[in-house]
Amino acid sequence: MLIIGEKINTTKKSIDAAVSTRNAELIKNEAINQLSAGADVIDVNTGTRIKTEVDDMQWLVTTIQESTDCRLCIDSPNPSAIKAGLELCKQKPIVNSITGEKDRIDAIMPMVVEYGASVVALTMDEAGMPKTGEDRLRIATKIIDLIKDYNVPMDDIYFDALIQPVGSNPDQGLAVLEGIKLIRQAFPEAHIVCGLSNISYGLPERKLLNRTFLPMAINAGLDSAIMDPTDKMLMASVLASLALLGQDEYCLNYISSWRQGKLTF
Repeated sequence: MLIIGEKINTTKKSIDAAVSTRNAELIKNEAINQLSAGADVIDVNTGTRIKTEVDDMQWLVTTIQESTDCRLCIDSPNPSAIKAGLELCKQKPIVNSITGEKDRIDAIMPMVVEYGASVVALTMDEAGMPKTGEDRLRIATKIIDLIKDYNVPMDDIYFDALIQPVGSNPDQGLAVLEGIKLIRQAFPEAHIVCGLSNISYGLPERKLLNRTFLPMAINAGLDSAIMDPTDKMLMASVLASLALLGQDEYCLNYISSWRQGKLTF
């Protein structure tokens, strides 16, 4: 299970303020805290800072890499900001993201190839957000067809089945799970990722919903998530799920984590 730490994102007031004032210490501490909690990759998102996003992305990537050599997920709707981040990455990056829209693929995929990156593929296209599991599979299949000439290994593709808030879309929890199952069956060598916290947006006790939904998604075929690794109970839920689903041989990671006190609250 690949854990992508979600917390260096300028939608968060503290991160936006840190980027504005170039508070490197706060950013470095945030990256280190997420890695110490179990993150494998750090998401870097400056998408709210439209006027200065390229410079902000460069500063964030440089700052984070002054404290760690971990992989980064360069997360932006802006191709220029993505390129600015990729140029500075010291480890194999992840690009977030392409969609089923050809223009977006044409803008992003050459950079994915040039920098040897993995890529998140959102299962949406010109028609908008998917409504059913079948919609998600259809768009995933469309994306594979559109990017075939770029010769990106399936192991470098992370399909995002696009979680939508169940508070406003009550059927979407089940639709996402169905989409994950269908994509896993169709493309077993690819990865499936999600932005976990979207499931609980607008509802009370969001952490409870996130902690409950994640094991369901792992059972359906999810193998990576953009999430909060500092939520100890959420991370424990990952460990328990992998053990129970036979994805942790002899439960060794679960036992090791228990010995380290990671399962005690």
